[in-house]
Amino acid sequence: MTEVRFYHLQRQTLEQALPKILEKVLERNWRAVVLAASAERVDALNQLLWTYDPNSFLPHGAARDGFADQQPIWLTAEDENPNAATVLVAVDGSVSERIDQYDLVCDLFDGNDDDAVLAARGRWKTCKAAGHSLTYWQQTERGAWDKKSG
Repeated sequence: MTEVRFYHLQRQTLEQALPKILEKVLERNWRAVVLAASAERVDALNQLLWTYDPNSFLPHGAARDGFADQQPIWLTAEDENPNAATVLVAVDGSVSERIDQYDLVCDLFDGNDDDAVLAARGRWKTCKAAGHSLTYWQQTERGAWDKKSG
């Protein structure tokens, strides 16, 4: 059974929240796959992770960088796990058919977009029906994460 965490972004954008979540993944010596909706989005996230904080470094790569098996964070628009990650971070409403292959899945969605919220509810129902362990996290006024259910 995979632990699936739904992150309801309200106070921060994905571009602000994603690097912080990936920092936590690396602090625990885990590997992650970030599944995005398109190759263009992968390119944008790749650039973001190089520039989001001049005092920080998140080692990562994508298909054009190569060496997938050596990358602690792999950015992709394909449902793949070439770096033997134990964590999947799904963004842009991306869905993996391989959830069972991960210990943890983080589903980040824009809480200010009604369509994104509706789609996340559908993913929640699908994961629940599959028997995964679910938790729902919502941002507080200060941007911290508050566990709402699970």
